[in-house]
Formats: sequence, structure tokens, C-alpha cells
Amino acid sequence: MFDIIYSLEMIGVIAFAISGMIAARRQNMDPVGVFTIGFVTALGGGTLRDLMMDNHPLYWIRHQEQPIFILVLAIIFSYWHPMGRIRESRIVLPDAIGLGVFSILGAQLALDLGHSWFIASLLGVMTGTFGGALRDTLCNEVPFIFRKDQVYASISFAGCWLYFLCQWLLDSETLALGIGLLFIVVIRLLAVRFDIRLQRDPHHS
Repeated sequence: MFDIIYSLEMIGVIAFAISGMIAARRQNMDPVGVFTIGFVTALGGGTLRDLMMDNHPLYWIRHQEQPIFILVLAIIFSYWHPMGRIRESRIVLPDAIGLGVFSILGAQLALDLGHSWFIASLLGVMTGTFGGALRDTLCNEVPFIFRKDQVYASISFAGCWLYFLCQWLLDSETLALGIGLLFIVVIRLLAVRFDIRLQRDPHHS
């Protein structure tokens, strides 16, 4: 089980780091900026989760290979020119993957530490959304989580509860993790593709 969770953690780190680096390159940041945005996007949510649960040392301090990997990615993004030409629209897929992975793993860790489903779902949402919020704020954008034209945190919240229910009903933790994660990624992508919103401006059709 540990190997599965660690593999998912690395997928989430890579996905969120890439989304941050795409945003940083769009702002014409130098390699330090690319690394910084990639770092806070990938590890910001987990850092907030660990601080709020008094879980020390922080996860990425115990697993230094994660910031090292982000540094390598930042060098590639900064100096390999095809990476610099990735369009802004490509940020949606890695962001959705990062949202799914970190929401579910954040909720799972909270459960492991004895918190209730409701508290675990809130911590899952924080873990999944905070890194992206930092990315957008530092890149002078309104974060996805605060945009009226985006369904974001609510998908994370619903995915956490689906994970809890699957964990309760099914005999497989791995299957429950997979269902919750896929739900968040797929619904997030569908929401972007079909412009699904929680609220629409009544003055516009």
C-alpha cells in the first residue's frame, strides 16, 4: 500500500509542478521563478496540511527527492525550448491530476491521524487546492478556487466524500483511492470542457 501511495504522491508532485512551470513560463520568469512556482504549486498544499495537523517534519523535508525532482524539471523547462512553447490551455490536465491526487491523499492522511470524515474532507480540499492558489496568486491571476466560472474546490470536496464512502463500502483501499481520484480528475476536466459552473451571471445567457 505504501508503494501505491508514494507513487500517487510523485504523480501529483510532477503534475502540479508542471502546471506551475507552464504558468511561470507564460509570465516569462527566469529559472529561479520557474522553480519557485513549480515548488509552491507541487508542495504548498501538503505543507499547509502538515502544518495544520502538526505533522513534522514536513513531508517534503522527509522526502528530499521531491524538491530535487522539481529542480530538475525547472531546469528542463527553462532551457529546453519546446517546453517553453507549451500553451496555457495545457495547464488544465496536470492541474486536474494534481487536484485529484492531493485531495484524496490529504484526506487519507487526515483519516489515518484519527480525524473525522468532515475534517478530513476539509484537509483534503486544502491539500488539493492550496498549491494551485499559490501558483495563480504569484502569477498575478485569480486562483481557480475563487473564480465564478470554475468548479474546483467543490469537486475536490465531493471526491473526498466519494472516497470515504467507497472505503466504507468496499473491501479495497486501493480501489477506493482510485475511484475518488478518477472522479475528481474526470469531473474537473468535464467541467472545463463543457463550461459547467456552480453559478452563472444572470445578466448573461
